[in-house]
Amino acid sequence: RGKALQPLFKMSYSCFKVGDPRPGHPYKGGNFCAFLPENMEGVRIVKLLKRAFECGLTFQIKSCNGEERVTWGPIPHKTSWDGGKARNGYPDAQYLHEVGTVL
Repeated sequence: RGKALQPLFKMSYSCFKVGDPRPGHPYKGGNFCAFLPENMEGVRIVKLLKRAFECGLTFQIKSCNGEERVTWGPIPHKTSWDGGKARNGYPDAQYLHEVGTVL
């Protein structure tokens, strides 16, 4: 296993704003961590992920067990360094290409 870039997103508790599914209602935040290889392609993808985050595309708000909470949005993230594609981890030879296409 090589070096990894590890973006961390900390989403706090907040209230929905206009344009969210239930404006004015509270939702639960959380800590979200992703993994990318520390190489030229990984650095390129991390820059695209940063821009997606700044545009509000990284997360979505969903109802889970009767509670509104922040979850990953439609952009695929590797949340584990191992476990393979089935567990959102590596190895996954196509991940950087797939996420690059989405972004």
